Amino acid sequence: MMARESKFTKSDLYQATHHLLLQHGYAGFHFGLLAEKLNITRAALYKYFNNKDELITEYMAYEMERFLEELEKIGEYSRFEDQLDFLLRVILKYSDIHQILSMAFQIPKSKHAKVNQTLQQLEHQHEKMYALLNGFIHLGKKEKMLKPELPEHLLLGFIFNAVNIPNRSHVPEEEWKNLIKEFLCYGMFGKRCN
Repeated sequence: MMARESKFTKSDLYQATHHLLLQHGYAGFHFGLLAEKLNITRAALYKYFNNKDELITEYMAYEMERFLEELEKIGEYSRFEDQLDFLLRVILKYSDIHQILSMAFQIPKSKHAKVNQTLQQLEHQHEKMYALLNGFIHLGKKEKMLKPELPEHLLLGFIFNAVNIPNRSHVPEEEWKNLIKEFLCYGMFGKRCN
């Protein structure tokens, strides 16, 4: 029997990691599945990563950096409503990534320095994301589009959770974004509740 070819690109690796994390979650992900998906040996993976946490955290930091690079463009829009539109588009584009990034909380502190270092990097990236989003919230309150008494974390939580609702009806993406925006702006009631 011939050994399987052990060549793969970082893009192949990250794409397969992405797919398997969505399919199996953090607990179900292991190098055996990844090696099978890439048609390589497990030994080929261990040449680059000591364990799955090292790979997963590196992948998460990479995706978070891509998300932040795009999110930084929110400042190019001066009006809150335009920023909201932009933010919803970006979050929808990276909706799978948010699901994966939430798995970071399942990764335990490690005896491997590289994993802990990357977890720390992810924490800094999250802080940067919230700093950008707090500017968005402050603009909304300044323009009197958002209720001043609502805390930032509640408003951001509603936005992220609204975007994470599965589009089971397969509504076109732009229409889906507009439905989410309408819900966020006007709520679900046709008239005011008492």
